[in-house]
Amino acid sequence: MMFTPIKPKKVSTQIAEQIRASILAGEFTPGEKLPPERELAEMFGVSRPSVREALNLLASSGMVETYQGGGTIVRSLVEVSTNVPLSELIRIDGDRALDVIEVRKGMESWTSYYAASRALPEDLRRLELVIEGMSKNLEDLKHSEDLDAHFHTLIAKATHNVVWFHMMQSIFDAMQEFQRDVWRAVYMSSDDHHLLFSHHRRIYDMIRERNPEGARDAMLEHLTFAHKRCSAYVSSRGGADLPVA
Repeated sequence: MMFTPIKPKKVSTQIAEQIRASILAGEFTPGEKLPPERELAEMFGVSRPSVREALNLLASSGMVETYQGGGTIVRSLVEVSTNVPLSELIRIDGDRALDVIEVRKGMESWTSYYAASRALPEDLRRLELVIEGMSKNLEDLKHSEDLDAHFHTLIAKATHNVVWFHMMQSIFDAMQEFQRDVWRAVYMSSDDHHLLFSHHRRIYDMIRERNPEGARDAMLEHLTFAHKRCSAYVSSRGGADLPVA
């Protein structure tokens, strides 16, 4: 019988493995900065050169990107490099935004389904806090577009499937400008805001009640409604003639 000698792992490799595990566990959002080298060195109880080497390992594997003077950013696990980024396509062509919403109807129906099956108590609490924030905004008729986006990405995170989470985060990053414009141009009345809140509340209730089919159906109903409103908005703007921030 042949044995291979055991080799102790380098400190930098151990650091990289821990950071990689945190990214794969969904503890960092695509586009989020990792703590600075100095803080990481203190957390791990190691030297800064060891941390720097670990970050280089992660960068070489495509999990993070390091900028001179700008820190280290977590990359999306489903990022696709193209000549025309999705966010730019959406900005210049409203029909592409409608394509994305069509994709979301399929994706998010199932993220809601799995979230209802797998959400942990802390996931439910995060969703509850968003619902509470939306409820407070109803009093002053404040826009809740940021809470809306956060709600949907939290559902993806509650699946505890890092691919779902990174896909949804990437889509919402690309849709951010369009979604803000739709919110402010289409959802203007108190009735609109209360209707949207009722949609989100029902989705949350189905997830909290551990009802996967109900959560899936509630999300599909909500996104079908959103698709119709967005279609009307794009038509009113002449499709490609969208506002530029």
